[in-house]
Amino acid sequence: MNGSASVTQLEAASLEGIGRALADETRRRVLAVLIDGPAYPSDIAAQLGLGKANTSNHLSCLRGCGLVVAEPEGRRVRYELADRRIADGLRLLSQVMLVIDPDCSHA
Repeated sequence: MNGSASVTQLEAASLEGIGRALADETRRRVLAVLIDGPAYPSDIAAQLGLGKANTSNHLSCLRGCGLVVAEPEGRRVRYELADRRIADGLRLLSQVMLVIDPDCSHA
């Protein structure tokens, strides 16, 4: 294997969840807000011009993928990245320049 470590099944499942989360533009925008720190769903919705139900659905998906956690605060729930390293990873990914084949149907 040319010296590189193989991806375990658990890591592959994790990458699949991350890919599913990042495949949606709205979820990418929500994650971008959370890179700067915790936020409440109503604040995220207002900042991104989204409905509260739509925002809640996307936060639920991100929570299911393990990227965000919900922290109850009285009658409100605050969302934040599940691990601060996620912010570093998202920043690094956003800086990577990819050459995409113009004939690729996934671009």
